[in-house]
Amino acid sequence: MLSLRGCTALPYLHRNAFRMASTSAHKDVFVAVADSQLASAAAADAIQADISQLWKTSNAKDKDSRTFYGVDGKTVVAVGVGKAQGKDENVLKEQTRRAAAVATHALKAANSKSFLIDPVHSAHAAAVGATLADFQWNLKTTSDAKAKLDKVEIAPLGDGKQTQVESDKAQGGRIGLDWETGRIYGEAQNFARVLMETPANRMTPTIFCETAQKQFEGVANVKLEAHDLKWAEERKMGSFISVSRGSDEPLRFLELHYNGAANKDEAPLAFVGKGITFDSGGISLKPGAGMKDMRADMGGAATTLAATWAIAKLQIPINLVLCIPLTENMPSGKATKPGDIVVASNGVTIEASQPSRLVDNTDAEGRLALADALYYASSQFKPHTVVDVATLTGAMMISLGNQFSGVFTNSDSLWSELDTAGASERDRVWRMPLDEGYMSQINGTGMDLCNTGGRLGGACTAAIFLKRFVDGLIVDGSDSENQDGLIRWAHIDIAGTMDLAGGDGGYNLKGMTGRPVRTLVEFARRSVKA
Repeated sequence: MLSLRGCTALPYLHRNAFRMASTSAHKDVFVAVADSQLASAAAADAIQADISQLWKTSNAKDKDSRTFYGVDGKTVVAVGVGKAQGKDENVLKEQTRRAAAVATHALKAANSKSFLIDPVHSAHAAAVGATLADFQWNLKTTSDAKAKLDKVEIAPLGDGKQTQVESDKAQGGRIGLDWETGRIYGEAQNFARVLMETPANRMTPTIFCETAQKQFEGVANVKLEAHDLKWAEERKMGSFISVSRGSDEPLRFLELHYNGAANKDEAPLAFVGKGITFDSGGISLKPGAGMKDMRADMGGAATTLAATWAIAKLQIPINLVLCIPLTENMPSGKATKPGDIVVASNGVTIEASQPSRLVDNTDAEGRLALADALYYASSQFKPHTVVDVATLTGAMMISLGNQFSGVFTNSDSLWSELDTAGASERDRVWRMPLDEGYMSQINGTGMDLCNTGGRLGGACTAAIFLKRFVDGLIVDGSDSENQDGLIRWAHIDIAGTMDLAGGDGGYNLKGMTGRPVRTLVEFARRSVKA
């Protein structure tokens, strides 16, 4: 990647101004970035030739980056991304994504405020990488800290449409991918990052709904409602309400409709996001160490809201309903106690305990909130597909770490679609077992269900618990015969992918990740028939 610092305006230069001399000379693929002060194609060619020679003499290798100063009076960053021949499109997109991120970091370190990126393989991937790499968040008050929050101006070299990736192109009713889609995918993930990073006293259920309202201002075909306790009581959401009892912050149930399909009555896709804006564990109080990270226990809410914004912003032609139960889980004299019984809106009785175990647990609250939201979304709106996202279990962190989000689903086709979408964006998912055998761990008392089943298979018992609250499921694993009108469902546990202890030098930054926003948006885009 070549980048030139120092521009204040961003008129597009034609890609032919960079004939990529280094590509033919070294069989390395570079992405060119140029500023508006290049007066001619000849000047651009001269810098390209200089960089080609400097790259050779610097002994740079694949994935290396070099910053060169004084190249025709410019500061230039070059990033090698290796040979393109024989590599599949997902590898090529990841090369582009990472190279754009590395160049963005280097240019920002060199105090560049605006630059252009020539995206070699995929304009969409380049925009994603650059946008995610440009993310900054802090609440510091010093001038230096505030300056870091200033966004740089990043635009494509050329018209932003260039791509060599076949599946990125528009087909039938499906929108194609380009620089603008990549920017929106990246901005959506950054929005989720901000929601998850914000301290809990500044991201209460009420503030979350207000933030959502502001984010969707001016976005077409969207209706948003924030329901209160009375509304939840009228719908007998005893499971969700029980979680909120210990907090002085009022619960909210955020309901959002996006009607982007030509047929507004077409069955929608449904997203459901866990919205625990702070999880202390309730009466079963969590250890103090690391508890502040539980401000991001609304990661499912953040990522589904951000994905819905991107889908609506891109005008993907589908109908979508989003349901988010929002509350804190706090200890108080009104809080749910271990062993208490609650009744969900579908009539299922739930005990807040672990059968045949000595330790009861009110810290398995996310599934209680999701239970009523899943039943409401699936029974009220009759979606063809329901996807819920939640920072649900510590067991998922042990199972998959922070590389993959775990997917539990009753549908083979839905799994395949989520896997394909995640691989395309390198926001990866892994299928986990959704087996009725795990039910024996959570139905051993006089109630229908217990909200926890012990340490063994903790992520699996949580998923099988949630399954009980999805109305009208298809038969597990079968998507064809006699399944018309029934629902495909997937539960995505993002406890492991919620945050990163350290960045990787590219677009995966330290802190809250905002995953799996891009997987959800790409899944929705691909759901439109090609």
